[in-house]
Amino acid sequence: MNKKISLGVSLSITAIAIAITCIFTMTFSQNLFNSKVNVKERTELNEIDNYVRANFIGEINEEALKSAISNGYINGLDDKYAHYYSAEEFQEEKLSDAGLLVGLGFTVIKDEGGYIRLVKVEENSPASEAGFKKDDLIVAVSGEDVLSKGYSQSLASLKGEEGSLVNITIRREGVDSEYQLVRRKMEIVSVTGRVIDNIGYIKIETFNTKTAEQFKVLIDDFTAQGVKGFVFDLRDNGGGILDACEEMLNYLLPAGDVATATYKDGSQKVIVKTDGVHEVKLPVSVIVNKNTASASELFAVALRDAQKAVLVGTNTYGKGVMQYTTELSDGSAIKITVATIETTKTPNYDGVGVKPNFEVTLTQAEEENFAQLDEKTDPQLKKAIEVIGAD
Repeated sequence: MNKKISLGVSLSITAIAIAITCIFTMTFSQNLFNSKVNVKERTELNEIDNYVRANFIGEINEEALKSAISNGYINGLDDKYAHYYSAEEFQEEKLSDAGLLVGLGFTVIKDEGGYIRLVKVEENSPASEAGFKKDDLIVAVSGEDVLSKGYSQSLASLKGEEGSLVNITIRREGVDSEYQLVRRKMEIVSVTGRVIDNIGYIKIETFNTKTAEQFKVLIDDFTAQGVKGFVFDLRDNGGGILDACEEMLNYLLPAGDVATATYKDGSQKVIVKTDGVHEVKLPVSVIVNKNTASASELFAVALRDAQKAVLVGTNTYGKGVMQYTTELSDGSAIKITVATIETTKTPNYDGVGVKPNFEVTLTQAEEENFAQLDEKTDPQLKKAIEVIGAD
């Protein structure tokens, strides 16, 4: 689970930043390494470096070596949410946090036959403009059969830089057709919804800088239609940026402190609060599952703490800690865990998860066919709607 509660690119965490940046700006100069990085085994590392440089017959890629050392430092923290980003990876991460992506505009799963099945095609995307439809099969990428190349490798081949071309073979109703698409930058649609039996159903995929705006548009639209309640679906939502979560809660809750962070030195800071200017007073249910994590857990717990919602589904992932992401001098970045999170009424749930008010599980067949479930075949969604009706 590589999702996180993040404050984006924050103020530098000075000590760590200096240490890691040092690794990037040196080529194993022993004096600099010893003076800047307080690692007990630095002498051994210097010995390794000296021996390798004296005896290794291959060519040393200095950039790759520096990145490997930085990555190893972060991996050595025993922080499962810590991460080292190369400069290129960090640009992609910032793009994602901004609610943008470079790609083709579809979401996929692995089909039972091993091919790539489209489960969602974004509007105004290269895929939708080419005529791609839900349940189409991608059977070849750049002329290479998906089964022969492998599912994961084929997925990787679909990615590329903005403006680059890719050839895709689509199978629909047994007929194969080849398309050439151009990858481009698109806004991520992270919030979708529809009205079901006079209930406003809203699916929240992630939390990025565009999410709150998309969420509020649907809240206003459904309220104007006279819905009698809302279902927020947070299943498989691994989190995202905290600012988006706060802005959305601010559109739902009365004024007050919502969540507090506790840092290494014991200091505490309110990280989510609401002003009460806008408040939704309709009944709400929230659907969660084992992959509901981080900001999405906080969102669900905050609504329940305020007695605004009941939770339906299964126990959540259990990520009650917060990370800061810090950009380094060369454009790379590190993310480390810096605080635990507590809401006003719910104890820290890190490693434990949040238990729903109404536990509803899916069968194995329903799990495998999750993308195709709807209000008639999804027992968790049916229960969430039923709860609203009961209120």
